[in-house]
Order: sequence, then C-alpha cells, then structure tokens
Amino acid sequence: MTKRYVVLVSALIFVILLSGMNLLNNNEQIVKAEGETLIASDKSQRLIDADTKAFEKDTSDIQSVVWQTIEKDAETMMKDSKGRFKKSWAVYMIKEARKYDIDPFIVYELLKVETGHTFSPDTVGPKTIYGHAYGMAQFMENTAPWIADMAGVAYEKSMLFDPYYSMKLSVVYLDYLYEKYGRWDEALTAYHRGMTGMENYKKANGTAKSQYATVIQSKANQHDAVAMN
Repeated sequence: MTKRYVVLVSALIFVILLSGMNLLNNNEQIVKAEGETLIASDKSQRLIDADTKAFEKDTSDIQSVVWQTIEKDAETMMKDSKGRFKKSWAVYMIKEARKYDIDPFIVYELLKVETGHTFSPDTVGPKTIYGHAYGMAQFMENTAPWIADMAGVAYEKSMLFDPYYSMKLSVVYLDYLYEKYGRWDEALTAYHRGMTGMENYKKANGTAKSQYATVIQSKANQHDAVAMN
C-alpha cells in the first residue's frame, strides 16, 4: 500500500508539474503575442503620425499658396485702381468671392463700373423711377433688404455705405443671379438692369450680352490672363 501510495503521489506531482510547465508556456506565448501586437500597434501609430504630419504639411502648403494668390490679386486690384480700392477691401472681397466660386475680378470690375472708377463707398447713383442706388455696389432700397436676408445679415439703409457690407451683398447677389441664369451675360445684365430689365433687353436684342456685361467680363479676363503668367 505504501509503494502504491508513493507511486500515486509521484504521478500526481508529475501531472501537476507538467500542467505548470504547459501553463508557463501558454503564458509566454500570450506575452509574446501581446508584445508583437504592441510592436505592430506602435508601428501603425508611427505610420498614422507620419501620414498626419504629411497631411498637415500639405494643408499648410496649400493654405500658403492660396494666401499668396489672394495677396497678389489684392495688390493687382489696388494698383489698377491707383490706390482707390484699398488692399484690405480687396482681400475681404476676394475671400468672399472664393466662398461662392466667383472670379474676384468679376466683382472688382463690377464695383469699378458701378462707382465710375472711384470705388467710393459713399457713391449715390442718379435718381430713377425706383429711387437712388447707394454705396460701392449700388443697391436700391427695394432690392437690398431681401439680398441682405439671403446673405444672413441685418439691413439698414446706412449700412449700404459700409464697403465691406456692400461688397458682401454684391457677391451674394451675383451668386444668386449666376445660379438662376447659368451665364455671366444674363447675371451681369440682370445686376445692372434688374431681372425684368434683363429679360426685356434679351427679347429686344436677341441676347443678354450687354455692353455692361461685356466690359466687365473682358476686363476680368485680362486680369486673369496676367495673373496666370
């Protein structure tokens, strides 16, 4: 009985030791696997960080190029106007035009024509059956309120003499007209004559290509051609 007991105990100890060794091996494998996972995870994180830095650099480079373009175009406008169109106005207007994917030189040339090349924020147009037009972008009191509402800004007549306010309304209105007609001839002639006036002009002449629209587009294209060189 004693020998059998010893054998049984020895066998039991052997089984316990064997189980312990298997457990240790399993733990080592788990630790190794976790280590490899951590290494893989670390590599992945480094790749993500590298991609993020590259993206941030690309974004920064793009923003730098965009700002340089804005600065260059603003300088061109200021020089072309002989300093009458301030650089700060130009920078603001260019940014607003870009929001709506409108050529800033279209807006610039429109403002030039509307103010008789003075770019004066205090411009008051001649009296018509509808009243006077006010400010740099020459809005009438029957038009400005609903354009201001469309732009999401408040309206007061006195605000039409603020150059930034006036330019914002002009960009929003041009965007509205271009979206409505899909062509700059119609959009610009409608800006100048009103939408009904444009339709009447088109019926009478077979085209919306007025002198007003032609001059503005021609001058804007000249600026764009120079800017691309």
